Order: sequence, then C-alpha cells, then structure tokens
Amino acid sequence: MVAQIIDWLVLLVTSTVSQVGYFGVFLLMIFESACIPIPSEIIMPFSGFLVASGKLTLWGVTLAGALGNLVGAIITYAIGFYGGRPFVLKYGKYFFIKEKEVHHAEKFFAKWGDFSVFISRNLPVIRTFISLPAGVAEMPFWKFAFFSFVGSLPWCFALAYLGNILGDNWLLIKEYGHYLDIVAGIAIAGLVIKIVWDYYHD
Repeated sequence: MVAQIIDWLVLLVTSTVSQVGYFGVFLLMIFESACIPIPSEIIMPFSGFLVASGKLTLWGVTLAGALGNLVGAIITYAIGFYGGRPFVLKYGKYFFIKEKEVHHAEKFFAKWGDFSVFISRNLPVIRTFISLPAGVAEMPFWKFAFFSFVGSLPWCFALAYLGNILGDNWLLIKEYGHYLDIVAGIAIAGLVIKIVWDYYHD
C-alpha cells in the first residue's frame, strides 16, 4: 500500500513538473507547505534531475520551490491565525494535520520563538507544521514571511542540487532522505549555538 502511494506521488510530481516546469515546482511546493503530503524530497530532487537534463536551471527551481513554500506556509499560518488552536485541533484532520504533529510544532515554536520558523524549514515533519503555532501565536506577518522564505532556500537548493548530481538516480534521495534531515538539523543547530554564543560573549 505504501509503495503504491509513493509510486503515485512520484508519477504526480514527475508529470506535473515535466509538463509545466517552474510553475509545477511552485504549485507542488505550495501543497507540501500547506500540510498536504506531497514530499519536497520528491519534488525538488526531480526538479534537480531536470536541471541535469538542461530543461531547467538550479536557481530557477530553487526560487520556485522557496516561493511555493512561502505561499503554502502563509495559508497554514492564516488557519492558525484566524482559526486559533481549537480550530486547528478540531478541523486539522481535514487538512491532513495530525494533533501530535501540532503539539510537536508548538513545543518547537515555544522553545525557539520567531527564529524557529527559519530553523524548522530544514527539519523533518516540523518544517511543514510550524506555520500553525506561528499563526496561533500571532507572530508578526512580515517576520513570518521573511523567515519562511529565507529558511526554505537552503532546503530547496540542497535537494535540487543533489537531484542534479544524481541524475537518473534522483529517487535515492527519497529513500535516504532522513539522513539529509539529520545533517541539516545538525548544521542549523550549530548555527543557532554560534548565534547565542556570540550574543552573550560580544
């Protein structure tokens, strides 16, 4: 069953991006960031494969992916902002949002504050759902939009770049994507530690 779903997702992504190019990347990444389970680990690597084929450019697909992430994040932010936590918990299931995922995102947001929006765009699971607690907490919209977009850039670039390098073997990223999550998480954690260290030892 799981294999069939993955096959369907791969077919959806490859056909969409192949037919409409950058707009396809943009559209699919909106869905991914709006909590609809179309993994960026399929969207961006295949886009990178098309870069290797000369049909798209690396920076073009990176920008399209990050902009799509931003739009999807704004949609999810609005659900949290206007509906509040009770609305999210009650109706989230209709948007593929599980209660435990909301709790994880809330804990992460509470710990890291505004900067969590930037950090989370490069972390597994949380990157999709962090917009909800940001909206519930009424984080200033311009800060949310800025950190969401900037935070999405390295993730989109890394996946597309790997897809570009792997070429026909781009689907390996989906199979071993959790290792990329770990590496990204360590890198971001190191950046946060450095920022905090510099702040208190300036």
